[in-house]
Amino acid sequence: MTKISIIGAGSWGTALAVLLNNNGHEVTVWSILQDEVEMLQKEREHKSKLPGVKLDPAIGVSGDLKACLEGPDVVVLAVPSPFTRGTAASMRPFVREGQIIVCVAKGIEEGTLYTQTDIVQEEIPQAVVCVLSGPSHAEEVGRTIPTTCVISAKERKTAEYLQGLFMSPVFRVYTTPDMLGVELGGSLKNVIALAAGTADGLGYGDNTKAALITRGIAEICRLGTAMGAHAETFYGLSGIGDLIVTCASVHSRNRKAGYLIGQGYTMEQAMDEVKMVVEGVYSAKAAASLAEKYHVEMPIVEEVNRVLFEGKTAAEAVRDLMLRDRKVETPLLPWD
Repeated sequence: MTKISIIGAGSWGTALAVLLNNNGHEVTVWSILQDEVEMLQKEREHKSKLPGVKLDPAIGVSGDLKACLEGPDVVVLAVPSPFTRGTAASMRPFVREGQIIVCVAKGIEEGTLYTQTDIVQEEIPQAVVCVLSGPSHAEEVGRTIPTTCVISAKERKTAEYLQGLFMSPVFRVYTTPDMLGVELGGSLKNVIALAAGTADGLGYGDNTKAALITRGIAEICRLGTAMGAHAETFYGLSGIGDLIVTCASVHSRNRKAGYLIGQGYTMEQAMDEVKMVVEGVYSAKAAASLAEKYHVEMPIVEEVNRVLFEGKTAAEAVRDLMLRDRKVETPLLPWD
């Protein structure tokens, strides 16, 4: 039995608590919100964010950050990406040298262009920081629906240790050394999912969705490889796998926000309606900045930013994407 603390009691943190408890580990969930702590302690269910998923009585729930960090072998950081830095700064005094922190949020920090593990490593330099990502909606993981993810760490032994903790008959975990690729795939797919949802809101069909997924992964791969990640990663679970589920699933908050924007909502109205953090909105500007920094063409990301922040209509954005200059799909392949 391994002692594991989960920092963040939202839908994903709660689902992972259920998974890890079912795997036989000693699990405690932390929330900064006292009313959330009391609700989970009393109801044993997060009725607003993960209704129908019950917490086993063995799962602890606490608002004491120090107590949650001083005991566990592994810490899972599951707060939404906009709150990663602030939460990590609060954690720093209580994290011991070499303690493992697994980042499970997806996002790029706008000002620094840091990934989640970059942020945590800067704020908590004494920690061993890793990442878990992949096509994994909390609503399904919490209900033990078969799911597959990938975990990455700087050292193979750490990744394999964590693989053993998370692996179960309903949660298969692969490992990879490409931390940067895993995080970029998980973050940038949210921006593409906004576009896919917008297309749905406009009433477009499966052809449009397939085009956005396919060209979206091409954009993500171009940027990722320019930054030093490996192309193979983007054709795996944290790339095309996560992109497919986020663009298509009814559980996807990014797709839902995009759908509302396609229906005529503003970005602010859509985020209010979703009632959860829409991480693609926070990553969109960062993605555009990275594309500029690395001189990479990302037309879908550019148009998403124009719709979100510059008042461009969704229909105009689609038209401009369709009427771009003619291109070759496979520029590295020679003609006979």
